[in-house]
Amino acid sequence: MTDTSVRRFQRENEETAEREDEAADELTCPECGGDVATDTEHGEVVCQDCGLVVDEDNIDRGPEWRAFDASERDEKSRVGAPTTNMMHDKGLSTNIGWQDKDAYGNSLSSRQRQKMQRLRTWNERFRTRDSKERNLKQALGEIDRMASALGLPDNVRETASVIYRRALDENLLPGRSIEGVSTSALYAAARQAGTPRSLDEITQVSRVEKDEIARTYRYVVRELKLEIQPADPESYVPRFASDLDLSDEAERRARELLQSAKEAGIHSGKSPVGLAAAAVYAASLLCNEKVTQSEVSEVANISEVTIRNRYHELLEAEDGLAA
Repeated sequence: MTDTSVRRFQRENEETAEREDEAADELTCPECGGDVATDTEHGEVVCQDCGLVVDEDNIDRGPEWRAFDASERDEKSRVGAPTTNMMHDKGLSTNIGWQDKDAYGNSLSSRQRQKMQRLRTWNERFRTRDSKERNLKQALGEIDRMASALGLPDNVRETASVIYRRALDENLLPGRSIEGVSTSALYAAARQAGTPRSLDEITQVSRVEKDEIARTYRYVVRELKLEIQPADPESYVPRFASDLDLSDEAERRARELLQSAKEAGIHSGKSPVGLAAAAVYAASLLCNEKVTQSEVSEVANISEVTIRNRYHELLEAEDGLAA
C-alpha cells in the first residue's frame, strides 16, 4: 500500500470517527447530558431530564392530509398496494377496471366502450408475455383458490408463492403438472407456518390425486432443500376445538393428553391428525362436553376406528405417567 493510500485511509477513518461522535452528541442533551426524545405532536426534540428543547420545527415527512378510518385513508392515499409474491407480476402492472364509466361516474359511449375493451385485451396480453408468466399466473391463482378453501392466512399464501417461484426457476416443473406442484407448495408452506393441513384435506380442494401430491411434495422438498419439521399434533388442536365449539378447558386438556403421549413415546410413527382428533375427543369427555366420535371424525376427516384406537392409547399413557 502506498503512502498516499495510507494517508487517505487514515483520513477516512478520522472522518468516520468524527461523524460517529457528532451522532452520539446529538442523542444527548447539550446542557445536562441526559437522553433526548422526539415529540412528534409538537415537532420538537426534548431532553427527558431537564426539559430543554434541543430542536424544534422538525420537518413532517408524513402526508399532508388527515384520515380517520381505513376507508378514508385508502381513498386519499396516492400510492398503490405493496408488492406481493402472490401475483405473477408482483402487483406492479396496471389493471383496467371492468366498469365502463369515466372519472366522474358517467357511462361511456358505445365507441368508447369498444375502445376500452380492446385496451383490456391488449393489457392482459402484455401482462403475460411468455409461457413462464402464464404458468406462474395459473399456479398462483390455484394457490389462492385452495388457500381460501382451507382458510389459510396470507403469510402461508405468500410462502407457497415463493416456493413455487423457486421450483419454476430451478426447472422442476417438466414432467409434472402445474396443479400438483402448486398444491405441494401450499402443503409445505402450511407446515412451515405452523398451521398444517392434512393430506386428505389438501386433496379435497386440489385438482390432482393424493398420490401425486405426496410424490410431488417429497420431490420439491428434496430438490429445494426445504427445512420442514414433522407436523406437531398440538398444532391441529385449536382448529378442531374451534370447529366443534369446545371450551378453552377442553382444548387445554387435549394439549395435556398429547404432551403425556410424547413423554410416553407413543406418538412416534402415528398420524398427528389421528392423535389430535383422539385427544380432542378424550378431552371433551373428561370435561363433560358432549361430542360424538362421528362429529370429531367429520371435522378431522379421519375414520372413527382411528379415533377409538388412539383414544385408548392416550388415556393409557396418561394413567401410566400418573402411576
